[in-house]
Amino acid sequence: MSKKKVLLAFSGGLDTSYCVLYLMHEQNLEVHTAIVNTGGFKPVEEQQIEAHAYKLGAKSHKTIDGTTDFYENIIKYLIFGNVLKNSTYPLSVSAERVYQAKALAEYALSIGADYIAHGSTGAGNDQVRFDLVFQLLAPELEILTPIRDQQLSRQAETDYLLQHGIKIDSQVSKYSLNKGLWGTSIGGKETLTSDQPLPEEAYGNLLSESEPKTFALSFEKGQPAALNGSEMNPVQIIQQIEAWATPYAIGRDMHTGDTIIGIKGRIGFEAAAASILIKAHHVLEKHTLTKWQLYWKDQLANWYGMFLHEAQFFDPVMRNIETFLSDSQINVTGDVNITLHPYRFEILGIESKHDLMNPEFGHYGEVNKAWTGEDVKGFVRILANPVKIYQNVNS
Repeated sequence: MSKKKVLLAFSGGLDTSYCVLYLMHEQNLEVHTAIVNTGGFKPVEEQQIEAHAYKLGAKSHKTIDGTTDFYENIIKYLIFGNVLKNSTYPLSVSAERVYQAKALAEYALSIGADYIAHGSTGAGNDQVRFDLVFQLLAPELEILTPIRDQQLSRQAETDYLLQHGIKIDSQVSKYSLNKGLWGTSIGGKETLTSDQPLPEEAYGNLLSESEPKTFALSFEKGQPAALNGSEMNPVQIIQQIEAWATPYAIGRDMHTGDTIIGIKGRIGFEAAAASILIKAHHVLEKHTLTKWQLYWKDQLANWYGMFLHEAQFFDPVMRNIETFLSDSQINVTGDVNITLHPYRFEILGIESKHDLMNPEFGHYGEVNKAWTGEDVKGFVRILANPVKIYQNVNS
């Protein structure tokens, strides 16, 4: 009798390496692995992950390239909305998981799997994201979660792998890294505390550049369109900015926030391109959008980021917000000049034909051209009416 088939979401790290062996030896299943590359892995890394899957005993391994679709369906709207969770975190992993879960569910059905599995713990957000999307898109598949069900420590997983002749690099077993187009998250013993920073060794990109570098980033209707005048697609631009900025150790921070499961969580991350693009886009918007466009964008974008973080990507309200965000970008076109420095970047200024900081109307704090002093006096009298009436009635 043939064994039942399980598709495992596989990253090649400690947790998913354990899952391959456990599902094979303890559950007697035929294990197939797949990874959805959302821009975090180079071809050589994909090959290493595939080789590791087969070394562990996987029956097959599939690399699903989802970088462009990930940008078009999710990242684009995070840029439009300048989305930073708790004003800090660019939702690097939160955004990825929804798209990865979707691609994995579709692939599991295509190979006729009986089960679908992931290596999330029972203490984080990813378990909810994977489970929810799997239930929506592949309800006929039972979800297996060895790490969550057994409440395993990283040391216990390492010991189990050693028992089966598999040795995991000490740095891999010490820190949990999730890489993608929109940044890398880093979890380790320091992130379990409230007071300790991640050590330098935890980051994948160390400071190696000190000379400032200046470049021009062009946007076309809110989307990245060119670097230094050379047209490129948005994914290429994100990857190039990441390559330029990571030697400066830009984009590092610690995010503390409320998890889907109700506890506080702390995670380190490095997201150079995301940090630069969001800030550059926001500055350009300050020049090209009206006061109330900016205000309502902030409100809806905050909700969009929160819903994405909370695994609610498939709620139809998300499509409604995406429509608003896209429409708001019609005039967000122009160039933003940026300089990179060690551990930081600087926005020098913008140039745009849609710049509302128009000298024909005046220079702030200096010269008024489109109105007179008498106009202002009358304007202020009318502006004060609501408060005057309130004070008169209630004093």
